[in-house]
Parts: sequence; structure tokens; C-alpha cells
Amino acid sequence: MAINTIEYGSVFQKELDKQVLEGATSGWMEENAGQVIYNGGKEIKLPIVSTQGLADYDRDTGYSAGAVTFTYETYKMEQDRGRRFRLDAIDVDETAFALSAANVAGEFQRTRVIPEVDAYRYSKLAALAEIKSEYVPDADDILSELTAGISNVMDITGGEGEIVVIISRPVYDVLLSSNEILKTIEFGSFTQGEVDFEVRYLNGACLIPVPSARMKTAYNFLSGNDGGFTPANTAKDINWIICPKNAPIAVSKTDNVKIIPPESNQFADAWDIDYRKYHDLFLPKNKREVVSVSTR
Repeated sequence: MAINTIEYGSVFQKELDKQVLEGATSGWMEENAGQVIYNGGKEIKLPIVSTQGLADYDRDTGYSAGAVTFTYETYKMEQDRGRRFRLDAIDVDETAFALSAANVAGEFQRTRVIPEVDAYRYSKLAALAEIKSEYVPDADDILSELTAGISNVMDITGGEGEIVVIISRPVYDVLLSSNEILKTIEFGSFTQGEVDFEVRYLNGACLIPVPSARMKTAYNFLSGNDGGFTPANTAKDINWIICPKNAPIAVSKTDNVKIIPPESNQFADAWDIDYRKYHDLFLPKNKREVVSVSTR
């Protein structure tokens, strides 16, 4: 029985991480965490590489000596969230447990975890962005406003790398109502995890519409019985965030899913599923100057 329980936990943990990666609108940010070292718990290590610039070549002494520094900096994931779910043993026998637990965990992630993770990432990305503006969306000028923002970011990056526009769904709808949009919009493919999505591109930048409830500048992440998250009193609505695809580094770990069978449960004749999620978003200092946020 203990072996089966461990196997359940291992399978659930892997599948839950995959669900967040592919289901969150911000899942693409996790692709930038490929070099992150994670050994469990709240801490991660990010690689930091620094070099020196070019120097004059001397015909007598040759090349100027240069140095390359490669270190790992330790960061703590600020979001440490969790829940316990209880499935009564009378309602769920061992053969049906895996299916029932998977349904509960999957629905919990889809309706509760993924929206919260998205909201946290976008609010933090907006806070760290160094290019800030305010704008009230209007069909008459939204196309020119957004295009100018994209061009500004591309000018700073030199046009290198893919640009992503994270845009609030109501604002996205205003954009699509613009009379000029059909002349400039294109369709293309955007990869997130193992899934390819068909998305619209504007001026070479991918447009990702996001529910407006996840597009605020600040949130309160609640504890207690209800849990969840709500916009802070000082929060502004985010119209869009424009950033290079390789800039934000998102880390999301479902840490050690614990499954306690009824015979080992000291508190109830039930299966207990303990779910704990560590996650955070990091934006290196040298990337903040190429992230633009528009609020209203």
C-alpha cells in the first residue's frame, strides 16, 4: 500500500506541474527557467554570466585580457501556498482513488491555482517594468498606441528575439474592433510546453489575451478558510505588458504531493491529499528596461 501511495504522489506531481505549464496563460515564462537549479523547498539558483566589453588590440602586446564570471545567485520563491483535500474512504475505495484524486486536483488547479499563478506573475512583471504609461483604450487610437509600444521595445532590443504582448481580454476586444486592425494582423503559431496555439501577431509581436481578473497591478493573496486572491485596493487595471519572450523567468513547483491512505490517517477515515505549490517570477535587472506596461 505504501508503494502505491508513493507512486500516486509521484505521478500526480509530474502531471500537475505539466498542467500549470500548459494551462496558464503565462506558462511560456517557465521555458526560461531551463538553467534554474531546484533541489526542493523554496530556494532556487539562477545562473549569472558577466563579461567585459571590447578593448583595443595592441600590435605589440596583442589582446587585452578579459574575464568571464559565471556564478549562481540564490533566490527565494515568495509564494508558498497549499491545501489539504479529504476524500472519505466510504465514498472512494482504493481502485477508484486515483481517478477521484486526479479529478479533484485537476479541477483545483484549473479553477484556483492557474488563475492565481497568472495574476501573481503579471502583477509582479508590471511592477518591475521600467517603461510605464497610462492609457484609456479607445478603438480610434488603440492600434497606433499599441504599435508604438511594440516598436519602442523592439528599438531597445534591436529587434532580436520574439516579443510577447500580454493583453487584457476586454482591451483585446477593443483592439479587434479597430477599423485598421485587419490590415495589420497576422496569424501564427505559439508554443507553450508541448502544445502549439494559433495566435494573432501584430507588428511581429505575439498577442496573448488574458482574463481581466488576472490583469491587475496588485493583489492580496489570502489565507484562512476561503484562501484565493483578490485585487488590492490600490490596484490599477493593466491594459497590456510588452516584453521579450526570454525576459521573465517563472518557476513553479508542486512540491512533494503527499497522499495519506485511510489506514494511516490519524484524523479521519479518509484519503488526505496534501498539495503545496512554490512559485515566483524573476526579471533580471538588465531586462527590466525592455519591459513596457500600460495601465488605466
